[in-house]
Amino acid sequence: MTAHMKHDKPDERNVLDHMAQGIIGKPLDRPEGLLKVSGAATYAAEYVIDGCLEGVIVTSTCARGKVTRIDKQSVLSMPGVIAVISEPRMIARPAQGTANEAPEHSIGSVHYWGQPVALVVAETFEQGRDAAKSLVVEYAAEYAEFNPEDVVPELQPDGTNKGDLEKAMEDADQCIDLTFKTEGHASAAMEPHAAIAQWDGKMLTVHASLQMLNYNIAELADALELKQSQIRLISRYVGGGFGSKLGISEEVVAASVAAMELNRPVRVVMSRQQVFQTIMRRSETRQRVRLSAKSDGTFTGIGHEAVVSNLPGEEFAEPVTQSTDFLYAGDNRIMQIAVARIHRMTAGSVRAPGEAVGMPALEAAIDELAEKLEMDPIELRLRNLPDKHPVKGTPYSSRKLAECLIEGAKSFGWKKGKRMPRNRRDGEWWIGTGVASAARVHNVGEAKARVTLRADGTALVETDMTDIGTGTYAILGQIAGEMLGLNPDAVDVQLGDTKHPRGPGSGGSWGAASIGSAVFLACEAIREELASRADVKVEKLTLKDGQIGTGKSSVPLTKLIGGKSISEIGHYEPGAVEENFVASGYGAFFAEVAVNHWTGETRVRRMTGAFGFGRVLNAKTARSQCIGGMVWCIGSALTEALHFDPNDGHLVNCDLAEYHVPVHRDIPDLDVIMIEERDPVASLIQAKGIGELGMCGGAGAIANAIYDACGARMHAFPMTPEKVLAAMPD
Repeated sequence: MTAHMKHDKPDERNVLDHMAQGIIGKPLDRPEGLLKVSGAATYAAEYVIDGCLEGVIVTSTCARGKVTRIDKQSVLSMPGVIAVISEPRMIARPAQGTANEAPEHSIGSVHYWGQPVALVVAETFEQGRDAAKSLVVEYAAEYAEFNPEDVVPELQPDGTNKGDLEKAMEDADQCIDLTFKTEGHASAAMEPHAAIAQWDGKMLTVHASLQMLNYNIAELADALELKQSQIRLISRYVGGGFGSKLGISEEVVAASVAAMELNRPVRVVMSRQQVFQTIMRRSETRQRVRLSAKSDGTFTGIGHEAVVSNLPGEEFAEPVTQSTDFLYAGDNRIMQIAVARIHRMTAGSVRAPGEAVGMPALEAAIDELAEKLEMDPIELRLRNLPDKHPVKGTPYSSRKLAECLIEGAKSFGWKKGKRMPRNRRDGEWWIGTGVASAARVHNVGEAKARVTLRADGTALVETDMTDIGTGTYAILGQIAGEMLGLNPDAVDVQLGDTKHPRGPGSGGSWGAASIGSAVFLACEAIREELASRADVKVEKLTLKDGQIGTGKSSVPLTKLIGGKSISEIGHYEPGAVEENFVASGYGAFFAEVAVNHWTGETRVRRMTGAFGFGRVLNAKTARSQCIGGMVWCIGSALTEALHFDPNDGHLVNCDLAEYHVPVHRDIPDLDVIMIEERDPVASLIQAKGIGELGMCGGAGAIANAIYDACGARMHAFPMTPEKVLAAMPD
């Protein structure tokens, strides 16, 4: 049976608060943790399949043009080489997240340097790699634009324009008009993109590293001209995604095409360089931020306009302004995105698309306005928190920004008052502190999960939802355990297989709230069945430690089950509540940095993040997500940047040696404060997304701390030593 609910109105029941098991929110270990750290968890490329061939992707050395000739004979005589495949079913770029269809462009038409143009298949990986390097490919090159600054951008149609910002700027007691730049980012997930495809003539089975199987199966079916019923995708463990594995990618389709043509299993694993060159990037941005205010700090206007980039034909535009739109008050407003069409690899969702780069610019600008107003920057923010959406008039579902700022400041030891740069020095290091708000829009997606209460008193949870390292296995076990009165080790959670009911996928920080609500609904239906069998109202039912209580007596759960499993499918569907409220997670970052007077090097000495994101489902996995986001903040603030050759457009720093993610020594102790709340609009389990909130604005806190330390106002991220040194007053 299916228990279905469309979320049309807030669910004020807060059912999980009234359960007896007491495991929701506890910092429980991940059930699969030991498998992962011991190497026993099987990732996409690690399945042992007899007779599996190895495929190696060949990528373009031309940034734009046509493939005019592939000399297959140049490598077919090499040892172990089985085939060279290049055909229309293969894809030249990854699908955008939630696309639900294959990308349109064929591999014969080149749109960026590093685009896949062929697949070499051999008996061993080494043979395939050597042949791929030797394959002769000829192109008819065409003119390509690489620099977004050289292109007239296309204005997007869905901007905001309210009031008269120009006049508000003229009439303001204080105002700022600043331009910020951020460089592009790579997801840099630990596990590279990989797939193993098997075809038996009727059914295609693919082990792949993917985040959203519910969409990916449709995208792969579209690419291969198969029915979804002919495909099974398996992604039980995913070694990080951060947006790069939202849509179907080139190696999955290439492995599938090869397996179908050769009637043998084929494995395709992208090299680290190919992942960087071929998979989604975060666009670089140029942002103009304008703020106007009265002398008391009240905002009269906000402008946030951004130029981002993407390939021709791609609809995605980095949503830089999406939290600026509702975060602060101000009657006169302009929010606008424009897209420069250039020939770099596809721009798409990288963790926290929009806010990850938009919030640091906004929050750095607010710090400059606070300085002009001679106000404490926290006080300035608190004075400008609206009661409802500044444009739509829609109420907030909940809003913990003030609490995050106040509680975070208290924990961090924030010194109130006007900021005074260069007032602390430790040897050759200037010391300073900075603050920034955090916000990340909350989303949910349609989700289904099957929960089975087995005859032996254990439970099984099944869904094609994925776990990309965020703790899905743990929290679903806790939700089912809480609802059914079972310890988590009595709940078997099976994920990442399209033979199970369709989950929402992992992306947009919507996974936990969405699939958790589906599991909740299935468990509610099971509780109702148990109550019926016990001849008691469900409100009187108590399930704890495998025992069922009816208010009068307590009996083993297995006795009531009666030797036959009870199975229900929970079907959660977003509804009108999304349109009637503004739902978002909120937070605040506090950073202390040391800046070297002579070199401009910045070191983060300590950092605090305070976050409000609804119900905490597992304190350990939630804290881990917050810490991970703050590490990303440090990377985007100080080290991470994609660099492209201006002559041919190729990505210069295409591995983890040259794309500088933070390492252990870059990260101090990080303090996380979780300000728990119940948000009946966010989901049926009152939880919001946390995965991306932790990196929305933290780079701005570091920028503000750099100014407080050494007097250097930073308008370009990452804030590398030479930039900091150039911006210092002396």
